[in-house]
Amino acid sequence: MTNEREAMLLAAADFLGRRPNATIPEIAKAMGVSRATLHRHFAGRTELLQALSDMAAQKLLDAVTGARTTEGSGTSAVRRLVIAVEDSAPFLALLYSFSQDDVPHVHPVWDEVDATIRALFERGQRSGEFTLGLTATWLTEAFYSLVAGAAWAVQSGRCAQRDFIRMVTQMVLSGARNNDQDAQDT
Repeated sequence: MTNEREAMLLAAADFLGRRPNATIPEIAKAMGVSRATLHRHFAGRTELLQALSDMAAQKLLDAVTGARTTEGSGTSAVRRLVIAVEDSAPFLALLYSFSQDDVPHVHPVWDEVDATIRALFERGQRSGEFTLGLTATWLTEAFYSLVAGAAWAVQSGRCAQRDFIRMVTQMVLSGARNNDQDAQDT
């Protein structure tokens, strides 16, 4: 069961994903609560954004952990990872829509999420599955961007939710795969 604070954060994430520059009164209205209720839970916009960042970080950590990225081939691990992060994608899209100055500090869980995904790409590179022509750090950033972009496309109605996993997986693996032709073209 979702508590009131978590329900408010979910509603805020949904609204701010579409309107990242919304004011506190607009956010409260979209959430169906009074401004006073919103302020009882979050002292201001900075605190709300930090709470959203914290929730997003934990949801992504849970998804990444559940994907078992150290098991099986790099390709199968990427597929599991995309499936696991689908529910967290709107949070990642929301965080991508904010400027670096909007969120007061980065949640320490992000380092763990980032290291886990980067390690997956490094493992795939060591096994020869993934290209060495792109750094694991870049592949990780591209992964985040693709997840956020697909979330925006779904949220705006430009793509169907049922296509999320296929779209992201295909794009990530198309860019990450080790193709001998890639080395010849560069």
